[in-house]
Amino acid sequence: MGARLTRAIRNFNLENRAHVEIGKQKPSGAPRHPSSKGLIEQQLSNHPEVHEVHNKNEELLSLLKDVYVDSKDIPATRLVTAETSQKVQDHRLLKSALNYELYNITTVPKGKLSIPEALIILNNHKLQPKVWTIDKIAEDYSLDLKDVVGLLEFFKPFEIKVLPPNQNTKERLAAI
Repeated sequence: MGARLTRAIRNFNLENRAHVEIGKQKPSGAPRHPSSKGLIEQQLSNHPEVHEVHNKNEELLSLLKDVYVDSKDIPATRLVTAETSQKVQDHRLLKSALNYELYNITTVPKGKLSIPEALIILNNHKLQPKVWTIDKIAEDYSLDLKDVVGLLEFFKPFEIKVLPPNQNTKERLAAI
């Protein structure tokens, strides 16, 4: 019951109140400080082009009416450019003899490794560090020296340690 009463009071004479609000004069700008009135008048007298901004220019309006824009989507055609040919040259063939046909991998970008190649590099360097040096790995796989150093420093292949069963638990833990 209370909602009906408040709705009736709120909507009472709504149209007349709306006309009164619309009929009111628009609020004027804030009054200017007396000391700035002289400066504003001086600027307006020195620069009369300020008033021209608010006037219509019939010549420009007639030129604007003559403009007609018709836009059509042009299908993008792929052109062979130096960028696409450079992308082809930025790939290298796979070094390992593993079967990549399952993964449909034929080339690897320069500066990148496939996971099997990374494991092969880590294993080769671990087994023969004098043969597989950082420089040789970087040259063979088209990698940066800092990337190879990071790879060999932070990624280690699994190490399996088999402990003899005749030692007691404390000796086994000390051996690890």
